[in-house]
Amino acid sequence: MNAQQQIARIAVLVSAGRHPMSGVPRYSRNDAQALEIGRKLADQHRAQLDVIHAGDANDPALAEYLALGAREVEVLACGPGDDAARALAERVRGYDLVLTGTRAEGAHDSGMLPYSVAAALHCPLVGSAVDIDVKGGRATVRQFLPKGLRRRVETALPAVIAVHPLASGQPQYAYARLRSGTIRPQRVTRVASDEAASWKVGPIERKPVKFAAPEKRSGHSRMLAAVTTESRGGSVVIEGSSVEKAQVILAYLREHQLIDY
Repeated sequence: MNAQQQIARIAVLVSAGRHPMSGVPRYSRNDAQALEIGRKLADQHRAQLDVIHAGDANDPALAEYLALGAREVEVLACGPGDDAARALAERVRGYDLVLTGTRAEGAHDSGMLPYSVAAALHCPLVGSAVDIDVKGGRATVRQFLPKGLRRRVETALPAVIAVHPLASGQPQYAYARLRSGTIRPQRVTRVASDEAASWKVGPIERKPVKFAAPEKRSGHSRMLAAVTTESRGGSVVIEGSSVEKAQVILAYLREHQLIDY
């Protein structure tokens, strides 16, 4: 098979986000970057591009993906207690490349959907992608790393790739495309989520407390640590059981007095 045959179908999974201040429904910035990368790859390889959402077809945020370049948004009917990841995985089974954002914005933003879809499809997952190059049935992904670092990894297709919000794409909003595109609802077999009963959805009561070890270095040392990649004296535990690794984390928290038990 040549490269044209290897990548014939691309799926972009999009979510409905919310504005962080007003709460108004809007498109997700992460998913918009995934859509822009998917459009470029589809044009380059003359591949079929499908934009898919699991949720409510009447959500006003979905129309904005039409303005960002999607000719059609296919909506799989899912309720709050349904397993959206399983429905999406069944829909995109057989696709060469599945793109999605790293996490939703302002909605159910656990960040687990790319992992759940990849696990259901039994295919590799690459996260924090800033650009993607597909050649010869393999995808080369440049990943976002802290402090301005980047890393290139290669994976075989089919694969699920989660796109970072700081990806290299520049989505362009066009009202004419919004008017010409369509939202197409689809009925699917609704499967209740095994984890829905254990989740509690409600307004934020207080911000989570972030554990941080107290800094005992000078201001100059802290400034150097912020601009370099030198080690801060931590340890990497690879060998051992999960219990032994948990004990190392617990010992670190106790050493820096982050917990009192």
